[in-house]
Amino acid sequence: MFSFTTLLIVATATFIVGCLITLLMTRTLSSSEQKTRALEARLQQAEENMVNYQQEVTEHFSETAQLVNNLTQSYKEVHEHLTGSALKLANVDISRQLLSANMSSSGSVEDLSIAQEDFEPPKDWAPSEGTLSEGYGLNEEHDIPESAVPPQAK
Repeated sequence: MFSFTTLLIVATATFIVGCLITLLMTRTLSSSEQKTRALEARLQQAEENMVNYQQEVTEHFSETAQLVNNLTQSYKEVHEHLTGSALKLANVDISRQLLSANMSSSGSVEDLSIAQEDFEPPKDWAPSEGTLSEGYGLNEEHDIPESAVPPQAK
């Protein structure tokens, strides 16, 4: 039926194919190969995470810069509003000083120098023991009558 050479060729071919299949299965299923593939997958995932993180950081700083610009613009608007209101509501001397300070400098509040003597204390201000002083009329030798003390203070 079969010749010995045909049988020998088929046996050799089957042996070679079996060896190749065994080699492929060993490589595919070996633990070191699986570890290498797992490490490569983790490395690729870590690189993707790093790229995503860098993109988030870039977006964060871009948004922060925009918010700081908005804050600066709002500060300028508030400063202009306060200056305009001060010019309307303050007396003429202070208004002139505000205008000269705003025109001569960058508009910072530190540049505004108003002398202390330009201000007058209010007319109802008492610099010493006067009628408007908090301690006026209270002598240590006079006792406060019991009826004048509120019930919570007793």
